Order: sequence, then C-alpha cells, then structure tokens
Amino acid sequence: MKLTEKVFCRAFQGAFRAALPVLPYREPKIMHKVKQIPELLQKKNIRRVLLVTDAGVRGLGLTNRLEQGLQEVGIQCAVYDKVVANPTIINVEEARKLYLESGAQAIIAFGGGSAMDCAKVTGARVVKPRKPVYKMKGLLRICKKLPLLIAVPTTAGTGSETTLAAVITDSGTKHKYPINDFSLIPHYAVLDYHVTLGLPKHITATTGMDALTHAVEAYIGRSTNRFTRKMAEDATKLIYENLKTAYDDGKNKEARSNMLQAAYCAGVAFSRSYVGYVHAVAHSLGGQYGVPHGLANAVLLPYFLEEYGTACQRKLAKLARFAGMVPKHTSDYRAATTFIQWVKDMNGYMDIPDTVKEIKMADIPIMSQHAAAEGNPLYPVPVLMDQAQLAEMYERVMERGE
Repeated sequence: MKLTEKVFCRAFQGAFRAALPVLPYREPKIMHKVKQIPELLQKKNIRRVLLVTDAGVRGLGLTNRLEQGLQEVGIQCAVYDKVVANPTIINVEEARKLYLESGAQAIIAFGGGSAMDCAKVTGARVVKPRKPVYKMKGLLRICKKLPLLIAVPTTAGTGSETTLAAVITDSGTKHKYPINDFSLIPHYAVLDYHVTLGLPKHITATTGMDALTHAVEAYIGRSTNRFTRKMAEDATKLIYENLKTAYDDGKNKEARSNMLQAAYCAGVAFSRSYVGYVHAVAHSLGGQYGVPHGLANAVLLPYFLEEYGTACQRKLAKLARFAGMVPKHTSDYRAATTFIQWVKDMNGYMDIPDTVKEIKMADIPIMSQHAAAEGNPLYPVPVLMDQAQLAEMYERVMERGE
C-alpha cells in the first residue's frame, strides 16, 4: 500500500477512535427467557409482530414456545421463515412486505446472524421506504429509529444481537456488504441457552470460532479502549474454556450459556472497535460462493494472524495469558505462537478445513477489490493491506491443486 493511502487510512481510523466516547453506542436490554417476550410486548401495547427466522430453525420447533406464548396472550404473529444463510436483498424486501401487510408493530429476530441481519435491515426499510438497501451500505445511512426489535440468538457466534452491523448479499452481483448504523442495535436481546441445546456440531464449531474472530480482531485492532479490551478478553477466555465442551456435549447447559455470553461480549467489543480483514475477505467469500460466514472466519483467522506477525504479537500474547493458555511469565513470541496454534488445533479438532475449496483464481480480482473497499479506510487493522496484498491472501487459502 502506498504511503499516502496508509496515512489517509490511519487518519480516518484515528478520527473514529477519538470520537468513540461521544458516539451514541448503546447495549440492548438483556432477557434470559424466551417466555418473557409476550409479557414485554403486552406491556408495550403491541398486538401484532413479525417473526423473522429461517426454515431450519422453525423446522426444529425452536420457535414453537414463542409462537404459542404469543397466541395465548392474543398477539398476532406473522412469520417470515425464508431467510437464507447469507441473507439477500430479496429476503429483506419479502419480510418488509409481510410486515406492512400484517400491520406489525415490532420485529422479533429468531435464529443466527442471518435472521438477525435480515430483521435489522427489514426494520430499516420499514422506516426508510424510499431508500433501497444498496444505498444503506456503509456507515450511518439510516439514522432513524427502527420499530421495536427483539433479537433471540440460537447460535453463540455472530453477536448480532448487540451490534450496529448487518451484512446483506446482493444475489445479482454476488456482492456481500455491511450496513452499519446505531439504529440497527436491537432494543432487547434474549440470551436463552435452551434454544442452543443440541445445536449441530458443525454449527457449534463455526459459530464459536466466529465469536472468537470478533473478539480477536477487535482486540488486536488500533481502535480499542479499556472497555472493549475487557469485553474481548472475557469473550476469549469464555470461548477457550467452553467451546470444546459445547462441541463435545451439545446438551451441556453451562457451556451453552457461557458461549452465549462470549458471543455477546465479543459483539460488544467489535461493535465499538471494529473487525478487520478476516471479515472483509469472509464477506466476499460469502457473497461469491455462499461460504457460511463463521466457517470462512475460522479458516481465515490463523492466516491473517500469522501475516500480521509482530504487529499483533504483544496483544495476542496478552489474550493467551488472560485466557490461561500459557503461564503469566511466558514471552510474547511464545504466547502469541501458542495462541495461533490453539486456533489451528481447535479448527482441526472440530473438522474445520484449513482451506476454502470454493475459491477460483479468476474470481480473486473482484473479491479482493470488494475486500479492500470494505476494509479500507474503516478497519483499524494491525497491518494495512491493499487489493494486491489481499489477493495474495486468497491464493494462500485456496485449496491446493486448484
């Protein structure tokens, strides 16, 4: 990257860091039981709601308790259950149409990050009917209060229940991009571990590593403060202590509850301190090939940590010590190396591959262009990269023999 571009990126990031204390960040109010939602809606005199979820979650019966509870208190519930793994503009527009046709007054997002992101942008389109989704891309393009939004995460990974971000895919161009606005932060988050019990192993694995990526990218970036560092440290320690147990024993209530808390803490951290190139590249892979976001993050994370080298060594070492991976006196080099190896070992243990088989050489130019546009100048990464340098990272992650 040229010197002038580096100076601009760091100046831009510095301005945002300086503004952190005065920006209108907030956290959702926390509830711990799905059964509390009908009572909350009654208190707010809401009689009609839109439930945004996906066919898999609803097919497993996870929304049954909520739907029955709403019916028992006379609250009408329209259900949109067509959300796909990387939610599209089509999903958003279909959900918005159902919201308006049903006369809904609030939105309940019930599922993983895809359902929550779809619900967020649906709310944005409700209050901004003349602004198409593609014009919401980037920073602060909504700036208007959404209808009451309640998020119920069924995976412990995305942290979307507490963030100002939503990621949407244009299925026509295969471009996946983030939308960031304070209005997208849900009003309530329901951290009920019961809905995560028995989650399939591969979902537990990839969403858990997704949460780890949020914590790590927020922590090693250059826009942290004491609060976000503490949130990232707490998230990392909880993941280190609980992910393997949750993976091995999906019915373990303590591990499931702790992983939900980890995802929430990581979400708080990156919502204020941002993510990095792992996410920028992962978004492009999701848009181009439909690679699940958590899976892409898990594969990419060790590659970027190694590429950053000494620029993130001290911070990775701190995370390793805080989590209890190494003794307090361990050198930065050894502690950071141990941390990266643990990431690789966890991926291997949970059958997460170390390459992305879908990547095609011909697609790298457009994907690296999207990743560079997303990451620069916003993401305060340890080492700045331009499009050409990011293209090299795609090649490293390609399945050998392609």
